[in-house]
Amino acid sequence: MWLPFHIVFLRSQAVFKIRFSAALLKCSRHKDNGNVTVNVSRFSHSAGLAAQPCKALLFRKHGNPSQVVQLEDVALPPIGAKDVLVKMLAAPINPSDINMIQGTYAILPDLPAIGGNEGVAQVVEVGSQVKSLKTGDWVIPKDAGLGMWRTEAVLAEDDVISLSNDIPLLSAATLGVNPCTAFRMLSDFEDLKPGDSVIQNAANSGVGQAVIQIAAARGINTINIVRDRPEFTLLSDRLKAMGGTHVIKEEALRRPEMKELFKTCPKPKLALNGVGGKSATELLRHLQFGGSMVTYGGMSKQPVTVPVSALIFKNVKVLGFWVTQWKRDHSSDGRAFRAMLDELCHLIQQGKLTAPACTEVGFHDYNKALDTAMQPFTSAKQVLIM
Repeated sequence: MWLPFHIVFLRSQAVFKIRFSAALLKCSRHKDNGNVTVNVSRFSHSAGLAAQPCKALLFRKHGNPSQVVQLEDVALPPIGAKDVLVKMLAAPINPSDINMIQGTYAILPDLPAIGGNEGVAQVVEVGSQVKSLKTGDWVIPKDAGLGMWRTEAVLAEDDVISLSNDIPLLSAATLGVNPCTAFRMLSDFEDLKPGDSVIQNAANSGVGQAVIQIAAARGINTINIVRDRPEFTLLSDRLKAMGGTHVIKEEALRRPEMKELFKTCPKPKLALNGVGGKSATELLRHLQFGGSMVTYGGMSKQPVTVPVSALIFKNVKVLGFWVTQWKRDHSSDGRAFRAMLDELCHLIQQGKLTAPACTEVGFHDYNKALDTAMQPFTSAKQVLIM
């Protein structure tokens, strides 16, 4: 007997739209031949400099990213007392960015909007009342919606948080979403101790790679499930080199070798599901009594189906996690976010956490990057270099 369990994210879009709209309203704009053009000085406190626009990747309607995203000029407003002027350094293209442009994500901005929810920037100038940041600092967004696919921006001090600038650029650019998701899921749902096990699908994803490395640093075993592919052996070797304990093809989850695996590796307390559908159901089968399955993504676009026996006889818990909501829930007190970023940066500095495989793409080659990011079995994250 099976119980359909559809995980549906019903999120209010109001807060996000206000944030995203405010970011765009900071750009005083008028249309000139269809482009958004500058009408204020690029450096508000520097006399004599000609007004210059920044370049930004905007979408004015939802649809195929390669068709609706355009490179345009966007005005920069004066720097307010509590604002900072930043130069964008690098910004990845994440699945959520693609879904937002397509109009299928749980939260959507008012249009037109600047794409990109993650990235790293360097502070160029600070307002007179800015206390937490200084020129030269590296910063990342505290929340989604700032629009990181642009060359420069004037942002509120409270909308960004500083990072150590002695970590690799690609690690900084990809720190705010996937590693934070992995960190929280490994910390917040089960009391995991050295020697415990975690099972996850989508092990080759950005989250999956971060899970492997953070878990390894904590002495936690990972059982990593990936789809079969021609280069499976190479992928398996790469994930094990990161610290993965076991790497298994999805179709092996129902085979007898799983029983052999659990003779030497404890059954997992925690399952992390980024796929949904049958893959999620198979994860549930291998959880120990009272374990938790946390869903953070649904790449298969299929609902999660939970066996009734797993609920009744194994007392498993089925939960969801969204790092954007976690950040908002902790926005009034930034200490938890600060502590998490500091710990992640420390792991990076120790060489225990590296960025996922990335391809650096020049900002003006954005169409190539968008097309590549949408291909199946993409092994490298596309990162725009400004």
